Amino acid sequence: MKSDDPLLVSWQRTLSHKGNRAAVLNPNGKIVRSFRDIEGRARAFEANIDTLSAGAVVAVQIGNHEDWPSVFIACLRKQLVVLPVDQSISAQQREAALKICGASAVVSTGPTGNSPGIVRLGTAEATADWGQNAPALLKLTSGTTAAPRAIRFRSHQLLADCNQICETMRISDGDLNFAVIPISHSYGFSNLLTPLIARGVPMVVSRDRTLRAVLADLARTGATVFPGTPVFYQAFCEMDDVPMPPILRLCISAGAPLSRSVAKTLREEFKQPIHSFYGASECGGICYDEEGTTFEDGLVGRPMRGVEIELVDPTTSASQIRVRSQAVSDGYFPEPDEQKLGNGVFVPDDLLAPHNSVLKIVGRVSDVINVAGKKVNPAEIEAHLLRFEGVRQAVVFGCPTGTGLRNEEVAACVMASPQLTQNDLLRFCRAALSPWQVPKRIFIVDAIPINERGKISRRELARRFSEGRETSPLRRLGS
Repeated sequence: MKSDDPLLVSWQRTLSHKGNRAAVLNPNGKIVRSFRDIEGRARAFEANIDTLSAGAVVAVQIGNHEDWPSVFIACLRKQLVVLPVDQSISAQQREAALKICGASAVVSTGPTGNSPGIVRLGTAEATADWGQNAPALLKLTSGTTAAPRAIRFRSHQLLADCNQICETMRISDGDLNFAVIPISHSYGFSNLLTPLIARGVPMVVSRDRTLRAVLADLARTGATVFPGTPVFYQAFCEMDDVPMPPILRLCISAGAPLSRSVAKTLREEFKQPIHSFYGASECGGICYDEEGTTFEDGLVGRPMRGVEIELVDPTTSASQIRVRSQAVSDGYFPEPDEQKLGNGVFVPDDLLAPHNSVLKIVGRVSDVINVAGKKVNPAEIEAHLLRFEGVRQAVVFGCPTGTGLRNEEVAACVMASPQLTQNDLLRFCRAALSPWQVPKRIFIVDAIPINERGKISRRELARRFSEGRETSPLRRLGS
């Protein structure tokens, strides 16, 4: 039966044009799936999910497996709702996500990483009543709390995001994507999986995240597009004798703001611009730095093609934005939040500011620190600390004062040269900042911890240091 699902329509077009051509390669450059192979395995997988009712939620936890496209296509045909689950998620988080989303089954590969199999969940409740706008995909997000929730997407929204990305970044079926970021994340799903299905862009699937292996595999496979995160690029800068693969034409950085120093180093030493990409799980791509030659912390570039951005408060130096595009999701599940996401509009928590003709991220609404009633933007203090010679990275956050009032004090974690001390940095801050902006404590560390998405959590840093787990301001931490 012919489907009118826009992703499946696009897939049929891709399949007819690409046929037996390479679709998925391993890190050695061997073809492991042609486009026709993907179709065959999708048809075979349909038999495994035949007993599931339309609208049932199927969690997919298979890492960067070559059968991701087949599993997704099969679920689209059966009108099932796919819930990507990262392999690094804890068992407790996984169970919470499955329960909240009402998953009926889980697709996994087991410990050997073999072909995906499906396990029915006997505890699953009845299929949700999705109404007229049944989703094709649920993206997990923690939002502003630790509790998981999901974001509802229909196929036309996923396709719109894919098209906006490929057209803005000029990615075509003549490119070869390198998939080391997780396909289960919003960034990987939109930059790797849907371009393969909808536009025939092949990819290399990699599970080895060691830096030298990534560089070797990039060169071995002849990949032309590398969607990465700032942590990858920073590590490249710190390695010795690191040649960039000559055929690599596009390096994308997303998941967290890219620092000015990393972007500049890669441009000067490796002659390779890094293009910042700003997006959100709720709406896909938002902005893109097409030139990659402006070195400014937090730079995100201009709105992507098909994306409209409006400043919520244009009278201030930094404002939230309203994002409008065909890729904006239908809303959160199970509890909607229409003020933040709905009716084709999404309002991120990030604070953005114009910088010449582009935009830059300067903080988040939730990051603002309340110091005796005065609002402190941590990004301003971070920018000041980074002006001190020898400071490589700085993260500022608020810690409770312990008075029982809704009051905080400013603290900072800094990666810096060994000879620098807390007193050096405090004197530097006192000379230029207002008294309420000056950190009470500065922790000089060997590495600032990040999560598996390559992001830094100010909330986790505040918890770590305010609970006394780190007692000395000068104690150096490992990653």
